[in-house]
Amino acid sequence: MAKSTTVTTAKSGPSPRRFFGDITGELKKVTWLSRREVAYLTGVVIIMTVIAGAALGFIDLGFSKIISQALGG
Repeated sequence: MAKSTTVTTAKSGPSPRRFFGDITGELKKVTWLSRREVAYLTGVVIIMTVIAGAALGFIDLGFSKIISQALGG
């Protein structure tokens, strides 16, 4: 039979200092948007949300009318 060997190492878990250092390092690599781009894209998201909400509202209203007529309302 073959001998199995296990290697034991001292437990050295991740340290909070290294964790936050890694986060800081990654955030420095990010290409941040300009204030103007953020404002523009926020406006686009708000407009698209209103359009999607209105479309879903009209669909819901239509289904409500169909169901209410089907049930004799």
